[in-house]
Amino acid sequence: MKFSRDDSDAHLAACAKAGEREAFDLLVQKYKHVIHQFVRRYVGQADDAYDVLQECFIAAWRGISRYDPERPFLPWLRVIALNKCRDFGRRQSVRRIVLETFFRQSVRRDQVGIDLETETEDAQTAQMLSLDKAIATLPAFYKEPLLLSVVSGLSHQDIAEMLKTTSKAVEMRLYRARKKLLDTVENDKTYSPLFQRAHGKNAE
Repeated sequence: MKFSRDDSDAHLAACAKAGEREAFDLLVQKYKHVIHQFVRRYVGQADDAYDVLQECFIAAWRGISRYDPERPFLPWLRVIALNKCRDFGRRQSVRRIVLETFFRQSVRRDQVGIDLETETEDAQTAQMLSLDKAIATLPAFYKEPLLLSVVSGLSHQDIAEMLKTTSKAVEMRLYRARKKLLDTVENDKTYSPLFQRAHGKNAE
């Protein structure tokens, strides 16, 4: 049987469930980028992300018999990716998390309120490292909804379904995750002058 990228996910998944590896390979091609984007930012390192991504699709193929073709394929795949990221986290010590999009959009502009384009390259590097460490210290309880929101762009309801909680709980966890990051950064000498200016204070 011949398959193409124009085939629906439901059709490809049903055929993959019936043992058609070509159908499954097409699903991998369709979604490997979006899954890699999430995994890469969760584990922090490119090589580690590649390994976790491979584990994700291996697990998906092995578990395809349990997949319900009546349900969307991508959310099912995201759950597997999240579980593989959790497995990775349990195997590793504290890892550095690089999340440039979140740094620029959520902290630098929305929260700090300062255009850091005028900062020197060295200062920006130090600030990135400071935020990197701050995200690395977040427990999975806060990190997971943060990444699902910022990287995957999921709604609170979608995140709640994935994490088996409520939309209100997701909203609170996101709020606390951002607050923890801001508190950490605000107390860091690398960022304190920026926060002082943002809040109308005089830097020492």
